[in-house]
Amino acid sequence: MRDPLREQGLTLEESLIFRDDGYSGSRLNRPGLDRLRDAIRERRLDQVVLTAPDRLARNDVHQVLLLEEFEQDGCQVQFLDRPMSQDPHDPLWLQIRGAVADYERTLITERMRRAAWPNCGLGSCCHGRTRPTATVRIPIGRAIPAG
Repeated sequence: MRDPLREQGLTLEESLIFRDDGYSGSRLNRPGLDRLRDAIRERRLDQVVLTAPDRLARNDVHQVLLLEEFEQDGCQVQFLDRPMSQDPHDPLWLQIRGAVADYERTLITERMRRAAWPNCGLGSCCHGRTRPTATVRIPIGRAIPAG
């Protein structure tokens, strides 16, 4: 990130790096994103540089919402991997890339979910869910009447 900015004659201050380590890009309520949105709303920033659109949000609807919000507040957004231009195809490409990022997130979540269950031992906790410790089978006609 720093090298492309340096080539443009820009410097990057640590206080202007907005990261959300440990937070899913599928959510809008992230501390780093909240600080970025506040800085833009307060007009402390006039340009945001990202490596790719999915670094802003993993959901294409969220991407469009954030980009429109930033534009309304007078902030330009630049993507280093494929800079946006005035080409009418660019918004379409942005939406396609957002949809692909959302799809990838769904695949990752599903793969992790499917891989976690076989690796969990009986009675252990797996991602907030507990596997049953034992299965009890009662033959038909042998159930104890309530009472």
